[in-house]
Amino acid sequence: MALSCRASLTGGSSTPFPRKRTSEIVKPTLAQFKPNLSSTQNWSIAQNHRFPSAALKYPKTVDIDDFDIERAQKLKTFKHILRKEGEDPFQGVFENFKNKEARFKQKLSSDIMGLMSLYEASQLSIKGEDVLDEARDYSYQLLSSSIGNLDYNQARLVRNSLDHPHHKSLASFMVKNFVNDWDEKNGWINVLQELAKIEFKMVQSQHQNEVNEIAKWWKDLGLSKELKFARDQPLKWYTWSMSCFTDPRLSEQRIELTKPISMIYIIDDIFDVCGTLDELICFTEVINKWDIAATEQLPDYMNICFKALDNITNAISYKIYNEHWWNPVDSLRRTWARLCNAFLVEARWFASGKLPSAEEYLKNGIVSSGVHVLVHIFFLLGQGISKEKVELIDHNPGIISSTATILRLWDDLGSAKDENQDGNDGSYVECYMKENKGSTFEDAQNRVLHMISEAWKELNEECLFPNSFSATFSKASLNIARMVPLMYSYDDKHRLPDLEEYVKSLR
Repeated sequence: MALSCRASLTGGSSTPFPRKRTSEIVKPTLAQFKPNLSSTQNWSIAQNHRFPSAALKYPKTVDIDDFDIERAQKLKTFKHILRKEGEDPFQGVFENFKNKEARFKQKLSSDIMGLMSLYEASQLSIKGEDVLDEARDYSYQLLSSSIGNLDYNQARLVRNSLDHPHHKSLASFMVKNFVNDWDEKNGWINVLQELAKIEFKMVQSQHQNEVNEIAKWWKDLGLSKELKFARDQPLKWYTWSMSCFTDPRLSEQRIELTKPISMIYIIDDIFDVCGTLDELICFTEVINKWDIAATEQLPDYMNICFKALDNITNAISYKIYNEHWWNPVDSLRRTWARLCNAFLVEARWFASGKLPSAEEYLKNGIVSSGVHVLVHIFFLLGQGISKEKVELIDHNPGIISSTATILRLWDDLGSAKDENQDGNDGSYVECYMKENKGSTFEDAQNRVLHMISEAWKELNEECLFPNSFSATFSKASLNIARMVPLMYSYDDKHRLPDLEEYVKSLR
């Protein structure tokens, strides 16, 4: 039950683009991109390499020699722009960093900034781009081994890049790691730093106001008093909304999204901690029928939960209808039914004491991860709502399933137990080890990390090429995946230091 993970900020546990740019815009952008970075080694790329992009008005044959660090930086930027254009970003370019034995050239190993660019570019890979997997492993290995030989600032910069590659990280959480990575010689970067600090403080102030509004709503709702067993973490729930909607203009969406997210946590607690199997079966039937009258047969705590869920769902639907002239209530109710059905499947597994196969577990776990909240995001954004898109979003499209896979598997990598968790929780790791006799925890862990990498490739393909959804929705999907490591990056004391530091600033 991944999005509804039990990880607390004070105790550990394991549980949850720019629009198209024309070549006239791209060209001067690349021409102006000239950071003052030292390079000890030039990069070489074969001449007369052909670029397949027809959308950009560059010559199809480009003579490039002495491909230095500045151009390596441009390659990373150019690749990112092409991906957002829906173009094949010419992975053949990366083949030119190899020698005749198809191995990456050893002379590149001393060019730290070039290796960082190569590592960052490799994060945008999709399935079938094996050369980018090789580039990632090659650059990661060399950068990791080089840290001990670098000065403090260089080592810090490299470590930040390895731990938090730009494409897979949330800028709002990582900004403090990067604003001091440049010295006074880079005057224009220092100006950008000051602008970044000002913008960060402005957004932070806005987030504090939203947190106050969420806290008032949660207190008025009264569930923390009525349901003593349930978690009381509105600030933490808000961080998911904050990560999804990074645009300061989407304040209302952040506040509204926090409400269904809170119900994912509450319902998770009902299934994991409080409900008996018979009670859970009745509760799931009520959710599927969405029948207020049928709640009379439920225990009081389930009755209270369902009525709160019904009120929240109706209020959000009414707001969306008024703003976008589409009533999403049926779609939203179906998402809750699917979530509870998946929770019930897990409850039956654990009640029987029998673990499913790893494949069965993951198929159900993708639904029970709670990423169905993306359906709420789709309607709250109100961009391009149509019968066809609603039907697509109702059937777990790739952009949702890949995000859910990342969240579910990251969740299952966790090993710490919440000090307040008395319920049962399985994991893909456990199912895999049972299914593959003789496998170790390390084997299962490597398997999960590989699957996360593959899911990221699917998400990249969904988000970086044209799809049926808006760019804002695609970015929200990416941001959920980017948020996940922050929710599970435990230190030795089973704390979440990066997330905890930012959340403290919102109090």
